[in-house]
Amino acid sequence: MTSNSDISGKKLAAGICGILLGTLGIHKFVLGYNTEGLIMLLVSLLTCGLVAPVMGIIGLIEGIIYLTKSDEEFYRTYIASKKGWF
Repeated sequence: MTSNSDISGKKLAAGICGILLGTLGIHKFVLGYNTEGLIMLLVSLLTCGLVAPVMGIIGLIEGIIYLTKSDEEFYRTYIASKKGWF
């Protein structure tokens, strides 16, 4: 298992990136979910930004969810179980 500081740092980075850069899926890349991050990035870019607000809302919601979970719950859900969406 990784240390609590590693989990807290990853949780904080993913949460902030989700809130600020959710449209681009950066928070997914931070967590190692490259497929999900690429989906969000490509949907935002290939629709010429038309669907970007939807991706931004998804990122905002996920960022808030990440930050409100305890470190243990975050680890179980997103690191150990690899839950990619919400």
